[in-house]
Amino acid sequence: MKAWIITIGDELLIGQTVDTNSAFIGAELSKAGFDIERKISIHDRRDDILQTFRGINPDVQLLICTGGLGPTSDDITKQTLCEVFDTRLVPDREVLTRVEEMMSRRGFPMNENNRLQAMVPENCRVIPNEMGTAPGMLFEKDAAMFIFMPGVPFEMKHMMTEHVIPILKERFNTQSIIHKNIMTYGAPEALLAEMLSAFESALPEELSLAYLPSSGVIKLRLTASGKDRGMLEKIIGEQVAKLYQKIPDLIYGEDEKPLEKVVGELLAERKQTLSTAESCTGGKIAQMLTSVVGSSAYFMGSVVAYDNSVKRKLLGVPGELLDKHGAVSEEVVTAMAEGVRRVTGTDYSVATSGIAGPDGGSPSKPVGTVWIAVSSDKGTVTEKYVYGSDRHQNILRSSNAALNLLRLQIIRK
Repeated sequence: MKAWIITIGDELLIGQTVDTNSAFIGAELSKAGFDIERKISIHDRRDDILQTFRGINPDVQLLICTGGLGPTSDDITKQTLCEVFDTRLVPDREVLTRVEEMMSRRGFPMNENNRLQAMVPENCRVIPNEMGTAPGMLFEKDAAMFIFMPGVPFEMKHMMTEHVIPILKERFNTQSIIHKNIMTYGAPEALLAEMLSAFESALPEELSLAYLPSSGVIKLRLTASGKDRGMLEKIIGEQVAKLYQKIPDLIYGEDEKPLEKVVGELLAERKQTLSTAESCTGGKIAQMLTSVVGSSAYFMGSVVAYDNSVKRKLLGVPGELLDKHGAVSEEVVTAMAEGVRRVTGTDYSVATSGIAGPDGGSPSKPVGTVWIAVSSDKGTVTEKYVYGSDRHQNILRSSNAALNLLRLQIIRK
């Protein structure tokens, strides 16, 4: 079943608002068995809307659109849809009652713009909006279904899950599409693809493999499609088992689970604790760790030792090490990790020191050079990385690398 997703709004095109709606809708439709053929963002302009709808592929069986249904003068989607579907706007009593109740509950007076929300195309099926005032609308034409929802994300999501998906399941006999994500860290995309070349070539015809990299993490997405869901689940399970045999040291989790959550679960299971000493990452690792619910059980604290004086005074890094090797060095990052572990009394500690950029590098230590250390009663291990010149990416990649190095030390026998 082929589907299109259209988002309407000038704010999407100029970057003022990030389009999260199409991502959510795409994920929900994919789970429901639809093949997303195209996603489009267009202006709040009559001609653009008409041109887009007249250019829809006739093979498309479902189109879902968000935006332009509000009560203000720039929201013209409803009026334009009357041209597309050869109809007119008429008042809907149920929608008007719902809007009146919502305005009264919130303590706002009704005005003409609110009343206009109850005007809907005569030949549409109204989809209730329990979260807002703009109703959804459903049209059927030439064996295709067209669904329109408000652009406010929380209103759209509620309408999608509570009303639209049940309608689609009742209307369409879709095939099963199953996605399984395997999270990896430790090999660049090109090398990982080379390692998995034979695995990928031997995949059953029902399966496909995609590589989705982000800040050092590479998500392997296995996708299976067909009519027999039970068989597809069995095939995916078999291939996942083969991946674990092929790249056991690179896989750290499944199904979008981030490294910070995996590390937290490992520490919680073992009733062990962690502290961090961060220079170039500026507290990013601590922020990632504490974003996980329950992290207070294992994360004790962090020292953001950005200046060398803090490295000396709080972490006990000897001045001669800083003078001889510089802050970005194996010797100093080792002393940082051991110092914060000593101060906090934790089972593990992580330290980072590097040149995040975009300036501050030298021929011997170019921008993107990062040293990472993990200390525990097993000893202290260090790794050196050289990234690019983008400051944000260097901080994020260093933080992920530190968490992965920690993960490997926790599971080390």
